[in-house]
Amino acid sequence: MARHPEPEASRPLTPVELELMHIVWKQGEVSVADVLAALPPERELAYTSVSTVLRILEQKGVLVSRKQGRGHLYSATLPRETYEAQSLRHLMDTVFDGTPSALVARLVEAVPLAPDEVEQIRKLLKSKGSKP
Repeated sequence: MARHPEPEASRPLTPVELELMHIVWKQGEVSVADVLAALPPERELAYTSVSTVLRILEQKGVLVSRKQGRGHLYSATLPRETYEAQSLRHLMDTVFDGTPSALVARLVEAVPLAPDEVEQIRKLLKSKGSKP
């Protein structure tokens, strides 16, 4: 059986799309009502708005739906890790002129890091440096 490549977000998701995708990634398969229930109480989105955004995400190919009763259940076709990697590549290419070290330097300079996070980054860099 041929393996299909993972879907790709052709461009970064909008903030609302990403907010809903975080819920889908966390819960696995969701209805519109599930998404509404997972939103913080102060986040006032209408049922129709959530439904529309989920359908847009399906049209973009990052979600798939299946009919259940009168509604649909949505699940991600785009894994969170794949989207994170695509987003980082996009950020590196567009903001940091394609230079990974510039992105990492800005991260280290701009974000407060706990000692254990610094050590974890060191380990990641060391293991990356030893791979061909």
